[in-house]
Amino acid sequence: MSVIVFGSLNMDLVARTPRLPKAGETLTGHMFETVPGGKGANQAVAVARLGVPTAMVGRVGGDSFGQDLLRGLQESGVACDRVLIDPSTHSGIAMIAVDDASENTIILVPGANGRVDESDVARLAEILPQAKVLLLQLEIPLPMVVAAAKAAKAAGVTVLFDPAPARTDLPDELFPLIDIITPNQVETGQLVGFPVTDLESAQKAAAVLHERGVGTVISKLGKAGAVCMTADETFEIPSFPVQAVDTVAAGDCFNGGLAAGLAAGLSLRQATTQAAAAAAISVTRPGAQPSLPTREELQSFLRERSVSLPGF
Repeated sequence: MSVIVFGSLNMDLVARTPRLPKAGETLTGHMFETVPGGKGANQAVAVARLGVPTAMVGRVGGDSFGQDLLRGLQESGVACDRVLIDPSTHSGIAMIAVDDASENTIILVPGANGRVDESDVARLAEILPQAKVLLLQLEIPLPMVVAAAKAAKAAGVTVLFDPAPARTDLPDELFPLIDIITPNQVETGQLVGFPVTDLESAQKAAAVLHERGVGTVISKLGKAGAVCMTADETFEIPSFPVQAVDTVAAGDCFNGGLAAGLAAGLSLRQATTQAAAAAAISVTRPGAQPSLPTREELQSFLRERSVSLPGF
């Protein structure tokens, strides 16, 4: 394995509406679909479709959603033998409303994701020596995220942490375990306690996170691109202008593209460029996992924009 993803698998229940409802309001939508998702599973599919060997570690419930989620991962080339089927609960679900402007609201019900425990970390630890990068998110219990990061550090594996869904109670012990953190603007602001709106505030936030022990901070600034800050350098990666249709899995696609690039031996700058390009493709198509590009699609996208990356 080159990349392991430890995290959530959800079935996304997606309703499309002209606009997002207000509190207490009922709207009539114009489409409904079930789409395999979950931040962990999305990131695993994003990596695998770019041609990098990938394994998923997590849980699904003993229901039809669980079988569908595993099937979707396997069809994308993700190794799923470390995903536990938990018959005592349902699979995680995400209720998603997407409006005509491609904005969305999401309600998560963790299900099996909420029962991830030390036994899952043990299954992860068994295959960490085969990995270059471990991807982590926050849709499973926080103590297990910390335990997984500790196991990865002990195995010499790069820890790539997506602090989403955003929360403000991350323990101090987690930050020194993180090699690369990839918050968006809202998440960055919640991590450091002040708004992040531009390069100057992103640099200020990165300094705070570096002081807490994080190695590299990549702040995703939406249409303004991404800012990458290490202890030695700061550089910007511009966004790729596209017509957005659905932004649901854009962040997951960015992280998957970044992990795939690093595992393939790209430099941090090159891997971040790949991540931005992959995310740009994803927002032009509806759905979570269905929107994630293949290696061939990414190659074509970069070629059309005269962007050269090793291996493409």
